[in-house]
Formats: sequence, C-alpha cells, structure tokens
Amino acid sequence: MLAVALAACTTTPKPIEGASADAFSRIGRFAITVNEEGGKQNAVQGGFSWSDDGQRYVLDLTNPLGSTEARVEGRPGAASLTKADGTRLQADNPDALAEEALGSSMPVSGLRDWLRGRLPADPEASDVARDELGRPTSFEQGGWRANLSRYDNLGPRMLVLQRQEPGRRIMVRLVVNQP
Repeated sequence: MLAVALAACTTTPKPIEGASADAFSRIGRFAITVNEEGGKQNAVQGGFSWSDDGQRYVLDLTNPLGSTEARVEGRPGAASLTKADGTRLQADNPDALAEEALGSSMPVSGLRDWLRGRLPADPEASDVARDELGRPTSFEQGGWRANLSRYDNLGPRMLVLQRQEPGRRIMVRLVVNQP
C-alpha cells in the first residue's frame, strides 16, 4: 500500500478538462523510506504524474516498471483513490485518504502547494528559510520537515520531506523530471 500512495507514471499527464490559467503538472520519481523502531526498514520507489487545475488534481500512480497502480483524485471536500484492481477508497480530504489507505500520515494536501514552491496558509509553516528569490527552501509544516531545491519556473524539482512519528521516521523524496 505504501507504494500505491506515491508511485506514479513517467508519461505526460492528461490535462484536466476546463483547466484554468492556474493549471500545472509535474512528472517525476519518488522514494519513500520508513524506518521503524527496532531497526526494521521499508522502502519503495516509483514515479509520479501530477496534473492540477488549481481546484482539482489527479495523481496517476505507477510502480517502477511503469504499470499503473492507482489514481488519486482530489477537489475541495473530497478525495478518492482507485487502485488498478478497481478497489476505491474515499475520504473528505487527501490526508485522511492517505491515513486510511496506509495507516500513516502522508503530506498529500501539502504537496499541492509544495510542488509549486508555495506554502499553504493552514497549517502555518514555521522555521522557514528562503533563497535569494524569496522561494521557500526549508520549513516545517503539518508535522513535516521539508527541503525544496533545484527550482525551475514552475517550482522545486527536488523535495525531501521527513516526519518523525512515535516508533518510526518517514522520509519521502520527490525528484521532478518534467514540468
């Protein structure tokens, strides 16, 4: 299930119909490492394809071989995850959906802004460092410590996210290959 949460395709995402001027997409790779208390480590890798119109997003998820594992769709007040086998999970927001699917927190709602190099207003970010152009390079928000780097005109091309939970440490690394 951990792979399903953030795995994704390396092909160009399909634009969302009726996309606004605020629309964007990002394609890349990810790696998630969970270090459990007692030394157990779980790690998964894959790719991601994010398409967003500013109100609604679609995240197509695949395994490292390129096979689609799932699709995550979100809009205000609703989020869904559809697996390759047709199983569908729904929740009021993407973070609750990730919690239900994985049994652990993942920063899905934060990613929407972080992929653009922005800090959402809620929850408030702390310990914010910015580069010479005023873009956030590191901060803490929603229980995650984030480091953003390698900016292009759309946002950071490297995101390293870490979270310490009782009994485990989670690290998510995203590398954007294409806008």
